[in-house]
Amino acid sequence: MKITFLGTGTSQGIPIIGSDHPVCLSDNTKDKRLRVSVLVEWDNYSIVVDCGPDFRQQMLNAKVSRIDGIIFTHEHADHTMGLDDIRPFFFKQGDIPIYAHKRVLKALRKRFDYIFKTENKYPGAPNVIQKRIKNKPFSIGDLEVVPVKGRHNALQVFGFRFRNFAYLTDMKTLKDKEVDKLRNLDVLVVNALREKPHPSHFNLEEALDFINEVKPKLAYLTHISHHLGFHDSVQQNLPENVFLAYDNLEINI
Repeated sequence: MKITFLGTGTSQGIPIIGSDHPVCLSDNTKDKRLRVSVLVEWDNYSIVVDCGPDFRQQMLNAKVSRIDGIIFTHEHADHTMGLDDIRPFFFKQGDIPIYAHKRVLKALRKRFDYIFKTENKYPGAPNVIQKRIKNKPFSIGDLEVVPVKGRHNALQVFGFRFRNFAYLTDMKTLKDKEVDKLRNLDVLVVNALREKPHPSHFNLEEALDFINEVKPKLAYLTHISHHLGFHDSVQQNLPENVFLAYDNLEINI
């Protein structure tokens, strides 16, 4: 299984428009972060988790020529606003499956009503196949995907486990039974917004505590804001099995 970090930034990305914060002015490419998303590839399948406003550029950066679906963690704009840019895949492949909680599907139908129309539809709009997911495993091809339910402040969000890899973003709290789904991982990816506490996200301390609780072999931090600091400086102070993810990083599991 191959994982590509398409984006590792928070909702505004890094650099932030008009910001003179030192991290936003950094020349280090690892300090430049598109909105958060990952590409998961195995056998002949390619699945994207979340489809934010940088989706088009991310597909070009990673040279993706086919996707077999998009899995959504939740409905916030930084995770969904690239849906229109599936058009080249639709023109080549046909209808694109999207996997999401029923609430998220409802939000997408409202936000992208022209994609979901069944009558008098604009001929250039893509078609999707809606796949409603609940808090129980589902399959894509021969791969079992295990949802991991958490809270993003008061909003329910899903993380996902793919074999011995798990991807969680925008998490703040999880119940013990959900944490138990994350045992015996080779790689865990989890959000770490900044050092200061935040009402909707793990801060760095909470992310490290969570990693220590789950005990994966390796862990990567994502959904990072400029307030966390420079990539290289932060990495120097992390435990030896924890790494700051960065855009276009590829790992094989």
